[in-house]
Amino acid sequence: MPFVPHTEEEINEMLSVIGIDSIENLFDEIPAHLKIKGLEKVPAGLNEMSINRLMQQRAAKDGQPLCFIGAGSYDHHIPAAVWQITTRGEYYTAYTPYQAEASQGTLQLTYEFQSMMTALTGMDASNASLYDGATAMAEAVLMAVRSNRKSRSRKILVPRSVNPTYKHVTETIVKHQNIELVDVEIDNTTSKTSMDALKAFSGEDITAVVISQPNFFGTLEDVDAITTWAHENDIVVIAVVNPLSLAILKPPGVWGDSGADIAVGDGQPLGAPMSSGGPYYGIMTCKKAFVRQMPGRIVGRTVDQEGREGFVLTLQAREQHIRRSKATSNICTNQGLVVTASTIHMSLLGPEGLKQTALSCHANTQQLVEKLSTIDGVEIVFDQPRFHEAVIKVNKSAADVLAKLAEQNILGGLDLSADYPEMKDCILVCATELRIAEDIETFATALAAALK
Repeated sequence: MPFVPHTEEEINEMLSVIGIDSIENLFDEIPAHLKIKGLEKVPAGLNEMSINRLMQQRAAKDGQPLCFIGAGSYDHHIPAAVWQITTRGEYYTAYTPYQAEASQGTLQLTYEFQSMMTALTGMDASNASLYDGATAMAEAVLMAVRSNRKSRSRKILVPRSVNPTYKHVTETIVKHQNIELVDVEIDNTTSKTSMDALKAFSGEDITAVVISQPNFFGTLEDVDAITTWAHENDIVVIAVVNPLSLAILKPPGVWGDSGADIAVGDGQPLGAPMSSGGPYYGIMTCKKAFVRQMPGRIVGRTVDQEGREGFVLTLQAREQHIRRSKATSNICTNQGLVVTASTIHMSLLGPEGLKQTALSCHANTQQLVEKLSTIDGVEIVFDQPRFHEAVIKVNKSAADVLAKLAEQNILGGLDLSADYPEMKDCILVCATELRIAEDIETFATALAAALK
């Protein structure tokens, strides 16, 4: 964002207009004993040249490693036009559309984003984004509890194949609301959710079940069987999806007998850089029957008295707009700038571009798995249909191997032992469309050396 400095003369002129003689007087209502005399641990200000040098030095420490980590944040190609357009002033500074007549551009873009999300997921309605995929799952759990009038248990089945970070965040948000997250075991040979483990809950009062497609290990779940079983037992189905994968996979809106009820995910794969973990944004779509319980806001298209097209906020179930006791969420804004980037990204790629990107991710992952399987000391753990992640087991400490790869400027994957103790020395690896054959060869050579 451009830096616009104010000179001392300009500052004094502004102060004189409002009738005070110093900036300090702007804060005279704060008692003196509550004010600090200085920021001792904050270094002195630097000039522009020094700031540039400092930030370049810090950026160099991050480096540009070859990335084979996924686990919820993905290294994808983003066309240069996406953020060139997104950071134009009219997009960059647009904020909450409180006045529809003054916010038609923002509202139309949000409407287009919602339309794209419903097309990808096969659902009826989309909101205008949540904070990230993890909090979107938490909001979906709360939404399911409010919506499932046939259930009183407030129990949510969460397979161990769901992203553990998503589960930890959801637990933090719902644990003091009398909602219980119940673990469901996975099949140790496939990494899929165990249907036998699910069917053990048949006939019980269960509020909702979460299905991740693809799951945390990259494996494709039996979503049709799980969805049909859940609906037969009056259980709400919450889908957690990678939006890019929906360019080639069956959308949650047509899973099983009548489709998932709520679909959530993280929008990061659609034009947002990895950026050290954020900001990202959460996707949420649902069936029409659930829309009244959807948090956030929904933009709709209408016509005015003269027949001209216009865009408006049609549903605002957040606490800023209605009584807090009636609100579905206290979400006070959405990740509008990143949503703007995603909408532009999807517009530029189109359905065929998204499909080709997803197919390239899958093809590169298959190539990665085939290459790594030839290395002594590497075992492919789950040989199942997958999207762009896979699990390998190494014959040495996974942490040590990843550290050696890091010394070669390679991010070699995620050590699974912290969240899955039974998967000692197992690494979750990922390949996106950016990982060409040369990258895979470099990774395989470095991994082989690290295992010797």
